[in-house]
Amino acid sequence: MADNQIRTESSEPDPHGHSHDAHESNAVCDSWAELIQGVLAIVMLAGAVLMVHYYAPAAVQGMPPDDLQKQVHELTAQVEQLKQEQAMPAVVLNHYRNSVGFISGIYHVGFANHRSSIRARVSGTGFLVGDGLVVTNRHVGEPWYGDPEAEKLVSLGAIPTLESLVIFFPGSPTPVNLSRISISKTSDLAVLRADDIAFVRNLPALPLAKSAGAPGQRVTVIGYPMGIAGMVAKSPTAIYERLAYRHSNDLSAASELAALSLIRPSTTCGHLGDIVGDKLIYDAPTAHGGSGGPVFNSEGEVIGVNSAYMDGFTGGTLGVSVDSLRPLIQEAKNTH
Repeated sequence: MADNQIRTESSEPDPHGHSHDAHESNAVCDSWAELIQGVLAIVMLAGAVLMVHYYAPAAVQGMPPDDLQKQVHELTAQVEQLKQEQAMPAVVLNHYRNSVGFISGIYHVGFANHRSSIRARVSGTGFLVGDGLVVTNRHVGEPWYGDPEAEKLVSLGAIPTLESLVIFFPGSPTPVNLSRISISKTSDLAVLRADDIAFVRNLPALPLAKSAGAPGQRVTVIGYPMGIAGMVAKSPTAIYERLAYRHSNDLSAASELAALSLIRPSTTCGHLGDIVGDKLIYDAPTAHGGSGGPVFNSEGEVIGVNSAYMDGFTGGTLGVSVDSLRPLIQEAKNTH
């Protein structure tokens, strides 16, 4: 497999040999040490400027007091911005954790009056944007999309079918059924509808940014990288020992985790490296299962939807811009 192959993150293996697994480990926000050092450096610089201003003779200062005061204000603003960026992962996780769910499903592809040629599982991430609408990737809501083996069969007349598709929200002991209502034909995006139940209605909708912004900004991604395996790995020791090596399907394992309040998303952080068309490129780590997760800016707004990554390049995580998401959401709201 070429080093620069692009993989969607929800791919998993199926009994017919088609690879749906991306062997990429989950990572956490391990860049905060560098960020804290930067904050401390700016604080020390601001302190030095203040000492010069108050204790050095005017002739030595070499600049008018107004200019010096302006620099102090600018440094203070930079410190405040860095503090906000440092705190943002915890803020978005605390505010929106329960609105970011784990999606699990089964699909099959086959010809009429014949046994299915493909029957496989899919897992991913989805998040609420209001009115019971759940945003995710097209390759999660329509999992045969991007699957070469499945698409080949479909081109020959096979019929793809979703056998089941549910979402587990943190705090809920039971899954919520999902139905497809809006699938993008140009981007890896889908908007699904969750069953209209009281629990879903009480969850907050994630705020969407007006635009993706500019490269260089810090980003936070919330999702379920590694799917069930990732959540089991984070479980208490007794639960981990019971579930880690048990051969069971995703739905039964997810149901058990949900009953124990162990459906818990992960957060990773990085920088937005580039924007090409509606594609976001950033270095927040991810893995299969993270597909469909929200990508936040430093203001706590969603600027895109986590989608895929490039093998062998940790800076090559890909997402779809909020600019392509807005019209799809509007289409879904107009669908009855």
